[in-house]
Amino acid sequence: MNVLIIGSGGREHALAWKLSRSPRKPKLLVLPGSDAMAALAERLAGDPLDPAAVVKACKERDIDLAVIGPEAPLAAGLADALRGSGIKVFGPGQAAARLESSKAFAKDFLKRHGVPTAAFEVYDDPSRASDAAAELPLPLVVKADGLAAGKGVRVCKTRREAIAAVQDLMLGGTLGDAGKRVVIEECLQGPELSVLVLLDGKTYGLLPAARDHKRLLDGGEGPNTGGMGAYSPVPDADATLLARVDREVLRPVVAGLKSDGFDYRGVLYVGLMLTPQGPKVLEFNVRFGDPETQAILPLLESDFLDVVEACAQGTLERVNLETKPGSSLCVVLASQGYPDKPATGRRITGLDSEPDPNVVVFHAGTRKTTEGWVTSGGRVLNVVATGADLAQAREKAYAAAARIDFEGMQYRRDVAIGVAVRGG
Repeated sequence: MNVLIIGSGGREHALAWKLSRSPRKPKLLVLPGSDAMAALAERLAGDPLDPAAVVKACKERDIDLAVIGPEAPLAAGLADALRGSGIKVFGPGQAAARLESSKAFAKDFLKRHGVPTAAFEVYDDPSRASDAAAELPLPLVVKADGLAAGKGVRVCKTRREAIAAVQDLMLGGTLGDAGKRVVIEECLQGPELSVLVLLDGKTYGLLPAARDHKRLLDGGEGPNTGGMGAYSPVPDADATLLARVDREVLRPVVAGLKSDGFDYRGVLYVGLMLTPQGPKVLEFNVRFGDPETQAILPLLESDFLDVVEACAQGTLERVNLETKPGSSLCVVLASQGYPDKPATGRRITGLDSEPDPNVVVFHAGTRKTTEGWVTSGGRVLNVVATGADLAQAREKAYAAAARIDFEGMQYRRDVAIGVAVRGG
């Protein structure tokens, strides 16, 4: 079976790694992939945002199944183009991808289908948005409507911060077209939880819940990032809580997708805030979360190829989603200057000295040169470890991270410290 993975980051490296372990021995290809992924799959040249070119490449290489990693190709309609050409696809169509590509669309979806979420308003006029920022109860959250690579959310504790966020996004153009429209909403309080839902157009199944750390620095300080670490499962997300999430959030979301006519085949990331009033949806991602995926996949016992293929062809009910006992933890090693101006070209050492078989390192932003591996992005490496419990997984992950080095390397030392990590 020929399987194409779309993407090039740490998440896609993890997807390729897990698919490569399938007993079905698929032929893996990646577009565009990375130097690290080349050890697992054949790299294809091309632009993931050019659906016609990707379809052509798939036809030339007899691709049976495409697994789309990042959000931008989904928003560009790549899944629709591939399905239209007869290729099985793990990933939703462009219409459903608006759940991530438009915060306003997602909030309207939640409101129409009675799914708990923060109170909100959508603004296209900078003047009206500024007035709202000056008057609404604090703290409040200002969100860019469009895709912003994890940098479109501003949690504002003061009037000055709120007004500045509106002006930066809508007038300053700091995120381009993504910030021309904003959503302003109440700031929910409580620990966060990431729930990844597998869908095949008819039914759904759940992967182990995870919790990530979005802020750059220990203690949830510093700027928002794409994610600095994650762990799974989450000890305080017990069976009772997950049953409530299923009842109050997931069932109405899945019913809403069907009633709105979305034949959703892929994974839906549901970001939740566990408020005193109950779980409320913060955001959707229409693809695997990053770095949650890196923490979750090592726990999956089921053949991952069977899982993604079942989602693509509408047969998920035939697959048993089984997970291993124990815990998994991911630590992100980032470049100096991340997230604003990450330094690149820094030589990486210590990658070949990992003695623990329960540790795996996924490459998120690296490049291989004649002199070895160097940094090529903001988030550089994902160090992932599994253990009998969270404490053991954490010990193994941090021991492995300590063996890696590059100039200016930064990472959080508090991933999974405490059980209910609040606002991390």
